[in-house]
Amino acid sequence: MTVLTRPRPKREQTGSARHGVAFWLIAAVFVVSLAFSTVPAPLYPLYQRQDGFSSFTVTIVFAVYAVGVIVSLLLAGHVSDWAGRRRILLPALGLEIVAAVLFLTWPALPGLILARFLTGLGVGLITATATAYLLELHTAHRPAAARTRFEIVSAAANLGGLGAGTLVAGALAQFAPAPLRTPYVVFLVLLALGVAAVAAAPETVSAPPERPVYRPQRIRVAGGDRIAYLVAAAGAFTAFAVFGLFTSLAPGFVAGSLHHPGRLLAGTTSFLVFAAGAATQSASGRLTPRQRFLTGLLAQAAGLLIVAAATQVTSLWLFLVGGAIAGAGAGILFKSGVGVVAAAAAAHERGETLAGLFLIAYLGLVGPVLGLGIATRYVATTTAMLWFTGFLLALLAGIAVLDRSRRS
Repeated sequence: MTVLTRPRPKREQTGSARHGVAFWLIAAVFVVSLAFSTVPAPLYPLYQRQDGFSSFTVTIVFAVYAVGVIVSLLLAGHVSDWAGRRRILLPALGLEIVAAVLFLTWPALPGLILARFLTGLGVGLITATATAYLLELHTAHRPAAARTRFEIVSAAANLGGLGAGTLVAGALAQFAPAPLRTPYVVFLVLLALGVAAVAAAPETVSAPPERPVYRPQRIRVAGGDRIAYLVAAAGAFTAFAVFGLFTSLAPGFVAGSLHHPGRLLAGTTSFLVFAAGAATQSASGRLTPRQRFLTGLLAQAAGLLIVAAATQVTSLWLFLVGGAIAGAGAGILFKSGVGVVAAAAAAHERGETLAGLFLIAYLGLVGPVLGLGIATRYVATTTAMLWFTGFLLALLAGIAVLDRSRRS
């Protein structure tokens, strides 16, 4: 009798180990998929020189990506809650693979716009789905453990992936042949490997007895605390506005207004912002949620002030320092928001709740940057950058006031 009952714990242990391996596989896929989305950032100055694109055209190409993300989040960001995580991640990676092929075969402006839109659709499906998937894999692997590992890995995979894309693309454009082709070939291979990784991972969502009636994404408030959700979402909005600046117009600003046209430098400029955000997310793990929120808020504000000063004195090193500090603050603020929302959401609503948070975050990615691009058509880029930082500083002040009123 005793011998017959021993295999059962062994099967449970094997299943748990499989979930542990899958956790890191999905984290790697998350990194690659988001890295692909920022590959064009250091290449925009090359497109501008080759095809004569204006700063406003670059803004449109970037904004189309963000529109794709928003559309995807609205229509399908929550579907993985009942359809399954793998069933959403696989077609999402397929969209990014098609986009990579378009970048390689149709480098004209219409092709770039379509490729960026498809990339956005894929990223919109991936962000909320992969985040919820990582939490479930973490819980299955370590049922009694805290969520610290999930919070650090998911947030770092998000920002680390975005930063890695700019650095890898910038390095390949600087040192490899065919700078407008090689980065896409490399990521085409990595995305194909990502498909294999997702196919090998265990599913964490059980099919419901009855298939739910489809409806577009709603912004669901985690735990019913609307003010806390609003503070988290507004923080994510401002964080992604900073990231949007450094993956759209900042490389061109460094090459043009600051007179440093190196391709690797263009990628490094964006990478510094995301790397600082990812690093501080890991370093802030021991802070209380309140300390994390305040640190992120103050660091992002300080960084934006330095960026504003750098644009007026045309200082590259000051611009990089300010960007890194702003990125560090944005990373902590974004991690704080994801942690608050994920912890408060019920398991069967987690994907939907996170999709709502990412929807608001990506509105921050497109709205302020699009306004900045429009402003560059009428005023000097340095003036437009000053307006941009002023807007975000005012928004950060509003978040602080709202949070204080919630606690009083």
